[in-house]
Amino acid sequence: MTHTRLLKAGPPAGDRDILIVGAGLAGLFLALRLAPRTCTVIAPAPLGEAASSAWAQGGLAAALDPLDTADAHARDTVAAGSGLVDPVIAQLIAEEGPARVLDLIELGVPFDRTPEGALSLSLEAAHSVPRVARVAGDLAGKAIMGALTTAVQASSHINLVEPYRAVGLLQDDNGRVAGVIARNAKGGLAPMTARETVFCTGGSGGLFRVTTNPPESRGDALAMAWNAGALVADTEFVQFHPTAMDVGLDPAPLATEALRGEGAVLRDGKGELFMARYHEKAELAPRDEVARAIDSEIKAGRGAFLDATVAVGDDFPAHFPTVFAACMAAGIDPREAPIPVAPAAHYHMGGVVSSTWGRSSLEGLSVCGECASTGAHGANRLASNSLLEAVVFAARIAERLTSSELGNPEHSRAEVPNELAPDDLLSLRRAMASKCGVVRNGKDLQDLVYMIDEQIEAHGPVHALQASRLIASAALAREESRGGHFRRDFPDAGPVASRSFLETPSRTTAKEAV
Repeated sequence: MTHTRLLKAGPPAGDRDILIVGAGLAGLFLALRLAPRTCTVIAPAPLGEAASSAWAQGGLAAALDPLDTADAHARDTVAAGSGLVDPVIAQLIAEEGPARVLDLIELGVPFDRTPEGALSLSLEAAHSVPRVARVAGDLAGKAIMGALTTAVQASSHINLVEPYRAVGLLQDDNGRVAGVIARNAKGGLAPMTARETVFCTGGSGGLFRVTTNPPESRGDALAMAWNAGALVADTEFVQFHPTAMDVGLDPAPLATEALRGEGAVLRDGKGELFMARYHEKAELAPRDEVARAIDSEIKAGRGAFLDATVAVGDDFPAHFPTVFAACMAAGIDPREAPIPVAPAAHYHMGGVVSSTWGRSSLEGLSVCGECASTGAHGANRLASNSLLEAVVFAARIAERLTSSELGNPEHSRAEVPNELAPDDLLSLRRAMASKCGVVRNGKDLQDLVYMIDEQIEAHGPVHALQASRLIASAALAREESRGGHFRRDFPDAGPVASRSFLETPSRTTAKEAV
């Protein structure tokens, strides 16, 4: 049985000077910043419908208060990342963040305001001061994506192609990236060549059985870039959001961290508070600590519930409309009853290694957003820094590309693997959740790697399998606990904090390239 298809393409077409793969915050903001240089954006669904960005509830972190500073924001970012954040990158996003918020305001994003007209900033876990700009409590992602969608649709320099999903990375004989092979809704394949390709495809939460991400987020960019020889890093670090609503839905609705910032508390099934037993900051502890505490309570049979009846109460519909609607749809009135919660795969700190200007280690390929590994998040992303990183790096990539003479790839080719059948994908997601979840151990990880290898042998280099293997094998190799990666058999952090860089064995990818 043939597991892959080989497709070939000619030199890039003139109308695809720059090809942006993905239409979340990173992709759309980049496309707008490229003006007047033409670009093409390919999206797997109508704008906003398959993007994690649209589901973001917390907001965008930036030092916007007169009493806050970029230095303080950078320090919080470094502290949250458990020794693996690049301090240069933390400082860069903290310093450039406020200007990007102003850009979003100019695009029409209606961030919440105080009665005096200043931005209303919220406190989230591991931030030393309130600095998260929100929209209507928990509608930041939806509002930002709505404003960007309107702007993109009105922009003549952007060519939008939907619904198409990238399934293969075109390379010429010199290894230069020359665009992608894309699949349409009917299964047809088409080459889309370009002089510069930018992956803005999101993360990998859809590889896990319980996730807050769109199901299409399965690490495709990670697998495609890896196959092409790109350097990837920190793939073991998956952030599990502690308070996904445990109401049997896939994906799981999110109970935003801002609820705990407003004073909501975690209780067990008997109504007892438990977070103080796990961390001195209780409900405002870093996400990984809260996720493990909730995981422990659930596995001990005590359950976990987020109680906002006092902290939010009757203000729920106005202050947190998304969470309120999800609760009511599940038969829970959060004004009167606590919300059942459980950890869910939420954000991938690892990804394709990026330079400070968004370059990958492959000529012709840039990366931005969750699929990139910039060094900003380390082992544990600071709350609401993901949208910040996306807009900061999108602006930097746009600045580089608008003033650059791009190369000209030659005739190119790509291998397109088959996809997993729905039942096989569900089995993979269940295995990833049970063996590579909030709490891990060597035996489970080894068994998982063996299982994935058997599936690759049977089905070929399916992207979901390859991305899962990159996560699981890196988790097996990291014999310590750090940030979002916790090993029961190695519960302590090692003496030296070091990032994990992975190179495709058959390629010669130089770290110096980034």
